[in-house]
Amino acid sequence: MMDIYQVIKEPRITEKANIQKEDTNQVTFKVHKKANKVEIRQAVETFFKTKVLDVRTMNVRGKRRRMGKTVGKKSDWKKAVVRLAPGENIEFFEGM
Repeated sequence: MMDIYQVIKEPRITEKANIQKEDTNQVTFKVHKKANKVEIRQAVETFFKTKVLDVRTMNVRGKRRRMGKTVGKKSDWKKAVVRLAPGENIEFFEGM
């Protein structure tokens, strides 16, 4: 069991994430690689005081990057898409 303060690393704010937030009330987070769905659900419900209906996770492979002759790789990370109950909302950068 992980400490819930280490589960959620940051919200992912992209164009696709904004569309999901408006259409299906889903929010996307970058989470700890070893966090499971139950821990992610508990962390979101605790921090944001919302009701979570569904959690979907996926492991994202880091992309290969090239700088001159050397080839590097960005680190792998885990993404969680959390579906909130109807009427629930999480505000990140509203009103900016």
